[in-house]
Amino acid sequence: MSDIDQRLWGFCHTLRHEGIDYGDYIEQITYLLFIKMADERGIKLPAGCNWSDLSQKSGTSLTDGYVDILRTLGNQPGILGGIFTEAQSRFVNPVNLKKLIGLIDETRWTELGIDVKAAVFESLLEKAASEGKKGAGQYFTPRIIIQSIVRCVKPDPRTHAEFTICDPACGTGGFLVACYEWLIAETQGGAMDRDLAKRVKTKTYYGKDLVARPRRLALMNLYLHGLEPVIELGDSIYEVPDSRRYDVVLTNPPFGTKGANQAPEREDFTIETSNKQLNFIQHVMTILKPGGRAAVVVPDNCLFADQAGDVFKILTEDCDLHTVLRLPNGAFSPYSPGTKTNVIFFTKGRPTETVWVYDARTNVPRITKKDRPLTKEHLAEFEAVFGSDPNGQAKRNPKDSKEDRWRSFHISQVKEQGFKIDSLKWLRDQSLDDGDELPEPEELATDAIAELESAVEELNAVLAALENGSTVPAEESEPQESS
Repeated sequence: MSDIDQRLWGFCHTLRHEGIDYGDYIEQITYLLFIKMADERGIKLPAGCNWSDLSQKSGTSLTDGYVDILRTLGNQPGILGGIFTEAQSRFVNPVNLKKLIGLIDETRWTELGIDVKAAVFESLLEKAASEGKKGAGQYFTPRIIIQSIVRCVKPDPRTHAEFTICDPACGTGGFLVACYEWLIAETQGGAMDRDLAKRVKTKTYYGKDLVARPRRLALMNLYLHGLEPVIELGDSIYEVPDSRRYDVVLTNPPFGTKGANQAPEREDFTIETSNKQLNFIQHVMTILKPGGRAAVVVPDNCLFADQAGDVFKILTEDCDLHTVLRLPNGAFSPYSPGTKTNVIFFTKGRPTETVWVYDARTNVPRITKKDRPLTKEHLAEFEAVFGSDPNGQAKRNPKDSKEDRWRSFHISQVKEQGFKIDSLKWLRDQSLDDGDELPEPEELATDAIAELESAVEELNAVLAALENGSTVPAEESEPQESS
């Protein structure tokens, strides 16, 4: 696997000189891998679109033929059309395209185990996200975080015959893949009866993404795992969802607070706001089945921003917000290293009585890509204290955390803080007492931007109220300091 991975990735650097960036490169591999594996399995593609049609060409007939193949496949129904929707060739030099075809042709992909194929592909995705950095965090979540969340939530399709799992901001499909990998481990390598296996393959995993590229990569990622998911292309926030509801929703919505600079027109959204993160929380509440459970990755600004208290008040009334995990600083390095993030876990259908918070951040050395990478050990104690119940109902004890990182807050305490979850803190940050351990400049800048965005949003709300002739209500509680 490492050899295949390195050969494919090594060629990427050659293509950089042709103007093909990392994301483009992985996308082209997606197209070619699919055509190659279809050939190996004897699957007939439309006339002129088979691997032999492509691999035998050279020169301009190769680059022109490749464009024609992508266009034809993009017009096909089902997962085939999904992977190739709006697909475009990025190759200008036929020599480079020919070389990449040769690299892929060296391997019999269908003879590799599912885990090997998927690992190669996800390794390339991770490298592309790491190298591209800017914007990559919007659709790539570190696998260690995803896997930890999945182990807590236990998305088990064996529960009942209509069990479904959804990621409404699925990116490259990391959460959905991890859910399937968890099931394979639970079934000792995938020992399932025929009906369950068929249902898992085609009627269990659902997703949606706003951008064509990550959606395409998600389809290919899951296809390499032997699945045929339903991954839609569209806007989860500004498009009214259909009637389908899900047992489990796991998602990391895109970072940033702004949507289309206007509140979506959604009758199911109680709180009208343009804050993208807060709208995603409301969306997840809508698409969950009664009794369904969710885990959502959110940045700190989502916990203290204007209207955050309003949204979390609704959330705690309609759902059991049983757990909040404060992730270590730099958890998304190198994609969004300055963004402070959390995971909120909730179950729909019963009000919140107690919110448990695990602080994996305070006085924990900042995560870096090379010197201090994120590991399973960073979240091991959290998983232990979370307990075996995926709905957060296991017996819990603050003493189970050796460093006092695990505390519970009654809903009355949450209400006293104006439902601003960011204010539920108790550990003293020792770096504040030591001038030599001040936060990194990038972290300080990110915090400043978040504060400014929140302030601007509040000022816009005041202006809108004045324009409408309304009275601007006074804050019920003092604004909470964020850190």
